[in-house]
Amino acid sequence: MQELMDQYTSSKISRALLDEVIKLAKQFQKKFQRIPAFMEVCGSHTMALARTGVKKALQNYIRLISGPGCPVCVTDQATIDAMISLTDGENRIICTFGDMMRVPGSYGTLMQAKANGNDVRVVYSPNDAVRIAEQNQQKEVIFLGIGFETTIPILAAALKEAEEKQIHNFSIWMSTKLVEPILRHLLNNKEVALDGFLLPGHVAMVMGRKHFEFLAAEYHLPGVISGFEAVELLSSLRRLLMLALEQNALVINDYQSVVAEDGNEHAKYWMNRYFALCDEPWRGIGIISQSGMDIREEYRHFNAKEKFSVPMRSPRKTKCRCGEVIRGLIDPPECVLFAKACTPLNPIGPCMVSSEGSCAAYYQYMREE
Repeated sequence: MQELMDQYTSSKISRALLDEVIKLAKQFQKKFQRIPAFMEVCGSHTMALARTGVKKALQNYIRLISGPGCPVCVTDQATIDAMISLTDGENRIICTFGDMMRVPGSYGTLMQAKANGNDVRVVYSPNDAVRIAEQNQQKEVIFLGIGFETTIPILAAALKEAEEKQIHNFSIWMSTKLVEPILRHLLNNKEVALDGFLLPGHVAMVMGRKHFEFLAAEYHLPGVISGFEAVELLSSLRRLLMLALEQNALVINDYQSVVAEDGNEHAKYWMNRYFALCDEPWRGIGIISQSGMDIREEYRHFNAKEKFSVPMRSPRKTKCRCGEVIRGLIDPPECVLFAKACTPLNPIGPCMVSSEGSCAAYYQYMREE
């Protein structure tokens, strides 16, 4: 087993794959007189491509475009502000994943709210928030539900536990997103010319390979579902280049140890049990129809948006260009704030503070000193 695992991080295998990817990229350039452009649709891929050095090694051969795959980054500013405003209510405990703590709101952050004495807690799972509610029945416990299809099943698991235990002081402020609608939006708008997609392994684990067949069938673009180690990334890029070279629109599963054809039916069942499609706002884009999931009407007592109101103030405008970064229109250094006013210690936008953000990845692993 260890020998098999070592292959995923083997520098020898990575080097051989890198050479082959470069060779295929040169063939593409010669055939089409341009550099191939692929978009990764996963914040973890964005960070992995930068961390492993794959993106930098290929920057003269392939344009790797970071897409809208970081859940914190794509959450619109008004939603971030509302979540921070929630902390001001009496007898409330706000629970969140750690990535959210330093995300800049228009008038502060969750970290600052905590420093001001509000009860804001970092948890590792929504179920931890359910247990906090169970232990603090005199207070309302609100979990900030941000994420893609990977996160939605665990939100369902939290609701299932709260329902079974009849915990009435637990709720979720939902702001989840779905991958297919945002990809359709990007492709229909034709703002970025693409030759294919490096598809998200984690989302595909839930939804399955077939979920992405619309890319080939309707948009005539190839896609390859990839893992996250250097060998896996390079293997998937190799397969993606081979498809693009032959103009062969297929969706290939290059992460078969984790991803099945139809995904995880159990996870999908619980997603649909507790949640229904809804219109959802996206940073830098606006509302996309049926692009998120919200708590079903029959479980509205778990819906924090139904239970609590927050003051609505107009978000402050900054020169942050995160909205353009997540749409693939610019690279982070093209933002005037990047590595100047906006740094990991002083983030102006969410793409710099999130562990899956394009700006954070670029700053940490690709920035020229």
